[in-house]
Amino acid sequence: MARENPRWGYIRIQGELRKLGIRVGATTIRRILLKEGLGPAPRRSGPSWSEFLRAQADGILACDFFTVETAFLKTLYVLFFIEIGSRRLRVTPSTRNPDGAFVTRQARNLCFELDEREVPAFFLIRDRDGKYSGSFDEVFRTEGAQVILTPIRSPKANAFAERCVKTLRSEVLDWTLILGRRHLDRVLRSYACHYNAQRPHRGLGLRTPDSRYDVDPVESVPKIERRDLVGSLIHEYHAVAA
Repeated sequence: MARENPRWGYIRIQGELRKLGIRVGATTIRRILLKEGLGPAPRRSGPSWSEFLRAQADGILACDFFTVETAFLKTLYVLFFIEIGSRRLRVTPSTRNPDGAFVTRQARNLCFELDEREVPAFFLIRDRDGKYSGSFDEVFRTEGAQVILTPIRSPKANAFAERCVKTLRSEVLDWTLILGRRHLDRVLRSYACHYNAQRPHRGLGLRTPDSRYDVDPVESVPKIERRDLVGSLIHEYHAVAA
């Protein structure tokens, strides 16, 4: 019954069984269905959220805001986008006033860049923050992307963006005293370049977003040089000719 009627819940199945003279509790039905790998009714009718993300990753963008406190106790807002499939990070200029005009302008700028992608963006995942205006969503809809709003107080629904914020803070922002908006923009631009071109990602099999293919192994250990970024917080390593 559960497989043939994926929208039926435990109580509905219990009622159908009772019509047939079979009396069984809803808890027992739940236990039997879970044993057979069948979850609650909404989850039997389609893929789970994580399955959806994996299947559609190349066509999904996620975005979010985070804040940074400067040395002079000013709050700056940063909007960023991350491509779920490639993990490519795009950080917009920071602002003290993230109004509708600001977010719409950043959406337009991003869409210009996305025109070069082989796979178009079909979905944009964002939370219900009031800083996102109607015109922000409309920019993506005109590009053929569907805007998906996460449930209230459900950060895990936008897990890729949340994890990106944690990475930004733990690797750079928590270790840097930001003096102002231009300083923050410079730091984030440098880190975004490192994130996309040099930082290995576990979700990509320890490859980088800009190079999603394995490097051929070398026969002998090459000479390696280090390059420092963001006040020597970030180290990049490159093989050079001996």
